[in-house]
Amino acid sequence: MKIAVASDRTMVSGHFGHCEGFTLYDADNAEVKNKIFIPNPGHKPGYLPVFLKEKNAEVIIAGGMGKTAQDLFNENGIEVVVGAQGNADDAVKHYIAGVLKSTGSVCTEHAHEGHCND
Repeated sequence: MKIAVASDRTMVSGHFGHCEGFTLYDADNAEVKNKIFIPNPGHKPGYLPVFLKEKNAEVIIAGGMGKTAQDLFNENGIEVVVGAQGNADDAVKHYIAGVLKSTGSVCTEHAHEGHCND
């Protein structure tokens, strides 16, 4: 399973579209086998879900995300987990263990970049 985390390399980003990049984790059963960081190619409407699908992501973990982006990820067969905070490695471990669940929150204010994980 490939899990993408919107991050600043180490911490989960408050808003996926404005993150520094994506840490991609290859997980097998309950173990992370590999991780790489890919810089954010730019926030263009509808682009990031396709970009991460091309990277074979099956899950996206972020602090916050707008409804349209969540819908686009779902249309691309990528599970959306929002409401995550803290260390990206820990978030992935918690997801794999079944502890991290999506809060389902939807960002509606983009004027407050980085503060969408309420």
